[in-house]
Amino acid sequence: MIATAYRFIRYDKVKSIGVIIGIVVSIFLIGQQIGVLSFLTGLMGGLVSNSRQDIGQIWVVDNITRNANELPKLNESLVRELRSIEGVMNTYPIVVSGASVKFENGKLAPVLIIGSESPLFIAGPKPESINEGDLLSLNDDEAVSAEFYDQSVFDYPVKLGTRVEINGKSATIKLQTKNARGFAGSFFYTTLSKARYYTSFPESKVSTIAIQVKPGFAVDEVVNNINRSVYGIKAWNAEKLRKTTVSYITISSNIGTSIGSLVIFAVISGFFIIGLTLYSSAVDRIRDYGTLKAIGATNQYITRLILTQSFLFAVTGFIIAMILLEGFRAGVSNAGLVFSYSIIEYAVLFLVTVFISVGSSLFFSIRTINNVEPAAVFRG
Repeated sequence: MIATAYRFIRYDKVKSIGVIIGIVVSIFLIGQQIGVLSFLTGLMGGLVSNSRQDIGQIWVVDNITRNANELPKLNESLVRELRSIEGVMNTYPIVVSGASVKFENGKLAPVLIIGSESPLFIAGPKPESINEGDLLSLNDDEAVSAEFYDQSVFDYPVKLGTRVEINGKSATIKLQTKNARGFAGSFFYTTLSKARYYTSFPESKVSTIAIQVKPGFAVDEVVNNINRSVYGIKAWNAEKLRKTTVSYITISSNIGTSIGSLVIFAVISGFFIIGLTLYSSAVDRIRDYGTLKAIGATNQYITRLILTQSFLFAVTGFIIAMILLEGFRAGVSNAGLVFSYSIIEYAVLFLVTVFISVGSSLFFSIRTINNVEPAAVFRG
């Protein structure tokens, strides 16, 4: 069956190449949009995902917050109060506040100053996000971090030792992160006290409180204990807060709708373009299919033959599209658009490829060929 299907494919190389190109273009466009969405959702939840979630499993915010990038101020007294709740091992105050950074060339850029206590730096950066420098160097006077991929945004290098001004106050980059970024702006990490100093953040306030859970307690159990005990705040499983943030921004900003519509358009256009090309190819070969029927081939055999051709097209197109997508991913990563495809995403793309190729052949070609009468091949 496969050998026969391959001979049919080779017979009309032009249309076969057209089908494969159609599949490649459709799957490449779909994969490209999935990659961009993956990158954007990573930025949306970046404030939480770049924190030390291995220690601060719970984040406490006010009771109306659904977006971790928008954190109203909380009373600093809650840091001590929350330690008395069952299941809470420790609490860590975090300050997150916007600022303006000025470089030596006069360039200005908005940034997000993120401060937490040494030596854990619960708000980040995580050790695996450090590109250059030592995490504890943030304890030095005027020390802050900067992001490697934000150099193009700043139009200025952010090497170790670079002098900057934050809200008119002198600072020095002592740590460089790589891919520790967020949706609300470039991240500058530092200590809690320096974050307050650079942003004039009130001593009596914090942006959020990270909580370490005692061994033996489930995170959700401690979340419920906090929410029952303290009025006016809401405790979140940190990972759930990240996902909620991503959902909130994706829906409210219409990013999901925009990218989703492009994906749907690529699927529909691929389905009809490939289907019509396969239909044209089948019509050109209608005498061959009729001959097969005349010598005893059943409609089921013809159907399997066409489906086999479609599946071979799908596999070939998918492999080529994946090679191109990996090349695209590697190329844009150098510019800071960093993402990766999971096994599940690869599987989904393959299923979409099969749907476009095999589904369109079922819809367009097979019904036409099955209606062919064997005697038609002997008519003039």
